[in-house]
Amino acid sequence: MEGHQLLPQNIKTTKYEHVLPQLAAIEESPEIGGLLILINTVGGDIEAGLAIAELIRGLSTPAVSLVLGGGHSIGVPMAVAAKVSMIAPSAAMTIHPVRMNGTVLGVPQAFAYLQKIQERIVRFVAQNSRVGEQEYLRMMHRTDELADDMGSVINGAEAVEMGLIDRLGTLSDALGELHRMIGAKED
Repeated sequence: MEGHQLLPQNIKTTKYEHVLPQLAAIEESPEIGGLLILINTVGGDIEAGLAIAELIRGLSTPAVSLVLGGGHSIGVPMAVAAKVSMIAPSAAMTIHPVRMNGTVLGVPQAFAYLQKIQERIVRFVAQNSRVGEQEYLRMMHRTDELADDMGSVINGAEAVEMGLIDRLGTLSDALGELHRMIGAKED
């Protein structure tokens, strides 16, 4: 999964809502033994990203995620949703508060809505990793790391150390784990 902007058809980008029916088809297909999820995203559509993460989490099909390059923003829930999550040593993940582009009404209801979305993300990440909600919120609200924003950028080793991602890995590591999981399911 890469990209996050709605671009013309002739420019390569993942349209997250196209992934949803594909995940459902994977679950239903007897020919598919496992799913390798390659993540390199700057983030994007929160609702579609959470929907993808929920579908990944609910798969009975063995699933392994591998963060390559970046698993930023809504890429974090997608990465932790797999049964086993891995991250390349050179990859990074950005954890930050929910924000919106465009016109936002400056009324309490708008801020309450953003808060509820953020709570959904925090709860999902905490339930699908070894990071507690308070630690994730602390990383989200750091003010000393990003020059023009709040949040944290963590590298692969840091993501594993804090329990966000299960382990460091390469493509061959992720495929090896996936094949192990498929073999265990078939036994």
